[in-house]
Amino acid sequence: MTVRTVRRSAAALAVAATSAVFCVAASPAAPSPAPSAALPAGLYGTKDPTWDGVWRQSLAIIAQDTVHVVPSAEAVAWLAGQQCDNGGFASYRPDATKPCDSKTMFDTNATAAAVHALAAAGEHTDQVQKGIAWLKSVQSPDGGWSYNPGMASDANSTAIVIGAFAAAKERPGDLTSEQGKTPYNALVSFAIPCADKTAGGAFAYQPDAKTGKLLPNGDATAAAVLGGLGRGMVVQGPKPGKAPACVTTPRATPEQSARNGAAYLAKVLAKTGHLDSPPMPGATDPAPLPDFGNTADAVVALSAAGHKDKAAASVAWLEKNASAWAKEAGPAAYAQLILAAHAYGADPRDFGGADLVQQLNATGPTPASTVPPSPAAQGDGKDKIGGDRGALFWVVGAGLAAVLGAAFMINDRRKNRKQAKQDQQAQQEAAAGRQDEQQ
Repeated sequence: MTVRTVRRSAAALAVAATSAVFCVAASPAAPSPAPSAALPAGLYGTKDPTWDGVWRQSLAIIAQDTVHVVPSAEAVAWLAGQQCDNGGFASYRPDATKPCDSKTMFDTNATAAAVHALAAAGEHTDQVQKGIAWLKSVQSPDGGWSYNPGMASDANSTAIVIGAFAAAKERPGDLTSEQGKTPYNALVSFAIPCADKTAGGAFAYQPDAKTGKLLPNGDATAAAVLGGLGRGMVVQGPKPGKAPACVTTPRATPEQSARNGAAYLAKVLAKTGHLDSPPMPGATDPAPLPDFGNTADAVVALSAAGHKDKAAASVAWLEKNASAWAKEAGPAAYAQLILAAHAYGADPRDFGGADLVQQLNATGPTPASTVPPSPAAQGDGKDKIGGDRGALFWVVGAGLAAVLGAAFMINDRRKNRKQAKQDQQAQQEAAAGRQDEQQ
């Protein structure tokens, strides 16, 4: 669930065992920026979209929906147009008029994010279901997913696909592979036992290629906490409960493994307030660098697990330090900070003095509506179906009322989108009329 300046599709192929693909990380090896004029009009960001076009577009739309911004119809249409006929998405298709073929490098992370975004945007039910069907078709034998189909499953890809199922109101626990494994079977297999005094509770991206050992990975842990809880990218966690702790159980459940992951994140963040990433290959300074993206994801994960009090220092650190990173990284980074602020309960329109929503909107086509939410409209986030489209499991008792309330809310959102489009069209027609009169 993380964001970095480049979605490392190529890096994932080359060094999948050591690279985390849920985020986007600043990298000197990133593709060179492409001229703005060469990019599609509906795309967010100005850098080369080869590895992260669909990803950053999806996160931008998800974040906008979270803060009640109605994305530009052009932006949503561009994302929908990236889908292949079989329902999958590549990281980016420069010419979407050409059909996908055997050479198309399908991307489960991009597909999952796009499914989430199109579910949030509404009115794309068929494409959401096609995306879900494709994800089901490429499930690995162990029950999980790999970045590109055919590779070994990893914690990040498995977790983000679970989140896509949550956004589409599907139940991944009911999906079994040909070996009878569920996505949760795969996810739990990446969890490091609590007996490990240093890394207990953490998740590995994949087992180490040489030793088979599970090595702690902050990115994978933040993603897996959400996946284990059955949550999508957008959450507003419950009030803080008891202190996080890594608990050994006879048979690890997805929820307990996720809570163990939250305990690991809380322990690591308590040291500096942020997670670190190892130095890039060839770097002269061997010291680890602060990882803004993973830290934002950890805030979301802790909030979802009911430990947002343990994320307070991290939120303060991001408010103070993340501005330059987000400006350089672009729309996906702004989106990630918005999702972290939302999960924690901070104001994304005044995050360390910065209006993250305005900054995100400025990276793409003008939204159809930018009406800020009132405090009453924000609620606790538990009745959302698309953004917080969060938990997989409906509570039966109060569930009926929640479902009905959500249905009314969705209907209102669709009316607002329709009205915004009509207003936009009316303004264009009025402008054209004035131009005719002047002529």
